Amino acid sequence: MNKRIYAWLVVVLLCVVGCLNYLDRTMITTMRASIIQAIPMTDGQFGLLTSVFLWTYGALSPIAGYLADRFNRSRVIIASLFIWSAVTWLTAYANSFEHLLITRILMGFSEACYIPAALALIMDYHRGETRSFANSMHMAGVMVGQSLGFVGGWLAERHTWNFAFFIFGFIGMGYALLLLFTLKDERKEEDVVAHVLPVPLVPSNDVRFTKAIRVLFSNKQYLLALAAWCLLGIVGWLIVGWLPTYFKEHFALSQTKAGIYATGYFHTAALIGVLVGGLLADRWAKVHPRGRILLPTVGLLVAAPAIYLASTTNILAVAIFCFMLFAFTRIFTDGNMMPILCLITDRRYRATGYGVLNLFSCLIGGLGIYIGGIMRDAAINLSVLFQIATLIILSCAFLLYRIRPSSRYEESTKIK
Repeated sequence: MNKRIYAWLVVVLLCVVGCLNYLDRTMITTMRASIIQAIPMTDGQFGLLTSVFLWTYGALSPIAGYLADRFNRSRVIIASLFIWSAVTWLTAYANSFEHLLITRILMGFSEACYIPAALALIMDYHRGETRSFANSMHMAGVMVGQSLGFVGGWLAERHTWNFAFFIFGFIGMGYALLLLFTLKDERKEEDVVAHVLPVPLVPSNDVRFTKAIRVLFSNKQYLLALAAWCLLGIVGWLIVGWLPTYFKEHFALSQTKAGIYATGYFHTAALIGVLVGGLLADRWAKVHPRGRILLPTVGLLVAAPAIYLASTTNILAVAIFCFMLFAFTRIFTDGNMMPILCLITDRRYRATGYGVLNLFSCLIGGLGIYIGGIMRDAAINLSVLFQIATLIILSCAFLLYRIRPSSRYEESTKIK
């Protein structure tokens, strides 16, 4: 197959995996009422189910990124998909809060290996003028998975809360088997010898974990990106984790309607935004070396007032529009973060670098969700948390604006 065509096929294949990745992890937030009815727990405990996933996911992310830098990226992706899908299937059999907590921890371990490996593989195949859009297409797959999160709440009301976990677990395991025959790494010169060896995971370079961490943390531009990503993690996971509940309680909606507004509408806007952001970033990068950095900065400056207005209005239509505007512009950062890393970090450490970003973002983001649950138990309105998020977003925009790319990390813009 022509390499240019296969480069885009890789993106399409990974879009499906990204969809399953986020659908499996987020659909639990849309079936809160059904789960609590079957397995009694406090709001703090329910928030902990997402927080513990994030903490586990984040803690393993640097090592997961290192595995993708060190070994065959495609095999890391396939193994991750199969294992987390098996865990999703096992979640259907949980019958206590403790059992659910264990499956969420296992989900965090298994899903951690996917995103760093997938984004690094896309960067291997796409360079220069297609980089942001290719990355954004994959993020669009993620957005589809989040948009379909309401399916969990719908299936929970139509059947039982564990029905969706059973179905999507089987789908993921089947797709992992398909990828064994269709997904492969880019064949670089340094991989030619390793490629002929009959071992599925063969070291492709001399990357060492401790050296990668040392190099990354001595890079001022990377530290700015890390700080911005951490703050954005607080906002992103706080809203994803509690927006269904906010719509349900603030506007007296059913679980299904609240889930549709919080995932279907919200993530559809994000889906469009990530594609638009990818195209605009690629075009801006042609005329300005900081184009991939400036676009997310502008997006956050629009997202901040949008989230504030969404949290202060009592008009449902206004809240939906403002949350959609927030989703549309805030996602510019997600679609361009790996391309930004390509401007400021060594090619050998990209997946590790993204894994470290995930570590701190998830640890802090998970803490935000858990604190949200604790504050709800203390009868504090979710609107207050969303208003605090406005200030966090503005701080994030300031940090992004300060990032400066380095000519040391420029690559060929051609797909060979």
